[in-house]
Amino acid sequence: MAKRNALGRGLGALITDADKMQDGSGINEIELSEIEVNPFQPRSNFDEILLNELAASIREIGLIQPITLRKISKDKYQIIAGERRFRAAQIAGLRSIPSYIRKAKDDRMLEMALIENIQREDLDAIEIALSYQRLMEELEFTQEELSTRIGKQRSTIANYLRLLKLPAIIQKGLIEKQISMGHARAIINIDEPETQIMIFEQISKHGLSVRKVEEIVRDFNNRDDQEFSSAKKQKFPKEYQSIKKQLDKIFKSHIDFSVNEKGKGKITISFKSKKELERIVKIIENQK
Repeated sequence: MAKRNALGRGLGALITDADKMQDGSGINEIELSEIEVNPFQPRSNFDEILLNELAASIREIGLIQPITLRKISKDKYQIIAGERRFRAAQIAGLRSIPSYIRKAKDDRMLEMALIENIQREDLDAIEIALSYQRLMEELEFTQEELSTRIGKQRSTIANYLRLLKLPAIIQKGLIEKQISMGHARAIINIDEPETQIMIFEQISKHGLSVRKVEEIVRDFNNRDDQEFSSAKKQKFPKEYQSIKKQLDKIFKSHIDFSVNEKGKGKITISFKSKKELERIVKIIENQK
């Protein structure tokens, strides 16, 4: 049975008006046992490591982005969008999942209602990003098409959608106004989730300004660029240059390669996150 999710204001208010216009429902909590995957879903392979990471985040923070379902029979639903979130929720041991329910076939009505909601002044950055994502997922808009429909620059839409790639704890911080959109836009220019979370925690602890965070991110990225530049200048005997190129190609990561006159040396493979380390380990295992 579909039950109203006690999300209060915020996310619960995001699509409620849109869905009321469409079929009389807002965000609902749906039992996982009542949900089936779409047999026509073209994507069949899901990265196990990423699924487990998302499951761990769901256990700690909860699921921020609802999935979208269509009702196919009494107490039975099929996934329209969000199968990865659904699978991660299963791994996390959830019994139910927040969901949008699509009953009507009038996509134009949904589009108009969502766009009307986007214009509201009380939505936070994540709520706006979720509206953009839902329009693109359900109505199959490109960013360019969405830009034309809602009268926003494509870069603006892209910046909002990038927020949904931030770790869940940072998205939650945006919703709860622990950080601003400016903070989040600075943080997202760091590639590693662990570093993103570290900076977020420093903002929460010390009340760092947006300008200060931009400075931290700029210094961090400049340091990485300098390290990469100095590594590129490293000279190797000609007979080893092809070996280094081969290693660079295999690992797709920065390789430190040193050799002395006697032919002795060492190889160091750099990584910036746990996920990148696991990728490198997999490559090594596959070479056996």
